[in-house]
Amino acid sequence: MLIFAKNKIMKVEQIYTGCLSQGAYYIESAGEAAIIDPLRETKPYLERAKNDNANIKYIFETHFHADFVSGHLTLAEQTGASIIYGPHANPSFDAIVAKDEEVYKLGNVTITAIHTPGHTMESTTYLLKNENGKDYAIFSGDTLFLGDVGRPDLAQKANEITQEDLAGILFDSLRNKIMPLADDVIVYPAHGAGSACGKNMMKETVDTLGNQKKMNYALRADMTREEFIKEVTEGLAPPPLYFPMNVKMNREGYTAFDEVISRGTTPLDPETFERIANETGAIVLDVRNQVEFIDGHIPRSIFIGLDGGFAPWVGALLADVEQKILLVVSPGREEEAVTRLSRVGFDRTLGYLMGGINAWKEAGKEIDTLESIEAETFKKKLETNINVFDVRNDGEYSNGRLSSAEHTPLAFLNQYLKAFPEKEKSYLYCAGGYRSVIAASILKSRGIHNVVNVAGGFAAIKSAGIQVL
Repeated sequence: MLIFAKNKIMKVEQIYTGCLSQGAYYIESAGEAAIIDPLRETKPYLERAKNDNANIKYIFETHFHADFVSGHLTLAEQTGASIIYGPHANPSFDAIVAKDEEVYKLGNVTITAIHTPGHTMESTTYLLKNENGKDYAIFSGDTLFLGDVGRPDLAQKANEITQEDLAGILFDSLRNKIMPLADDVIVYPAHGAGSACGKNMMKETVDTLGNQKKMNYALRADMTREEFIKEVTEGLAPPPLYFPMNVKMNREGYTAFDEVISRGTTPLDPETFERIANETGAIVLDVRNQVEFIDGHIPRSIFIGLDGGFAPWVGALLADVEQKILLVVSPGREEEAVTRLSRVGFDRTLGYLMGGINAWKEAGKEIDTLESIEAETFKKKLETNINVFDVRNDGEYSNGRLSSAEHTPLAFLNQYLKAFPEKEKSYLYCAGGYRSVIAASILKSRGIHNVVNVAGGFAAIKSAGIQVL
């Protein structure tokens, strides 16, 4: 999704990636361009600069990202642009570490680095001023979201700094650096609703600071420091396990993107595919539609479909970015799959099954299926004593559920494996049927095969007239 703000003097473009709920930014003025928080693949930024006959001068990073791998190093190599971080950053590569309030000229406009620690200690907000020196917009990274602020628990250090300490620092940053700005200043955050970097984000991706002062609980004018700390730290879910590894890659470097794509898009015939899986311990990741997976898949393969919240679920469930991966993917979507894996640091894709599942069948290889039933059939099953599991998150479960369902949230499914019976069937549901198939595939990969997916999930359950709490 693209959001533009342009005049003759400057252009501001938000490049929003729904899968990661992430916003990167392209700013251009008088033939000079800057990129803020770029994703791994750099082509979109290069193309925009080329179309504007502009040179990319700066790459601004709001912090060391935990939820995705930035394209800063590749983009700098391709363009000669300077990478800029805020105070206290300690990258392992050449970069400018800005001073608080340091100003960078871009064509006819300026960008000021405003140190706003709290989410992380190097977190920095970038203030864009127009050609007249008027404050125009802030690029707030994970310091300020729409409806929320960045979680303060990712930069904790044992015996050094707690999440409460960080929350207090964030309070000071917001009150002293952000809230004094004019109400008409535009807020461009790094993430929107769906990101694990906050807990209460709005679905919108652009707003004014004035409206945020009215709508955002964390910017309430009469809020005390103690109230802020309590509200910001309350109800935080544990961060995904891949977060620290992404921070490390962003701080220390990573494999060139072109190399990742080249290796990951290697076509493998069924015999080679099977041999590599056996020799390397690679996970077979099936990224097709869930209906296709249900109908037939490689035994013990993991399903995470490209058409759902793909990258965050890969990060949360596979966790280890060093994990080798082999892909089962719909024809023509091989590069997309490898690209989206690389966005969250999974660079060790070894190739994909050439010819897909049909080639696997034709080679005489074993095929597994997943039992899936409609909500009406499930309704009849509920008349007997069956095992039902709800794999949605805490908020969804609290807002409505089946009385007989045991809560086993997908993000933490590995912690609940003992809850699933060895011999009796387990019926799984989520909101719409995507996550329940993921859960079923994980359980089957762990040797728990007697699982049944409820197609259409909780929405279909309610439509079938099944009583819910």
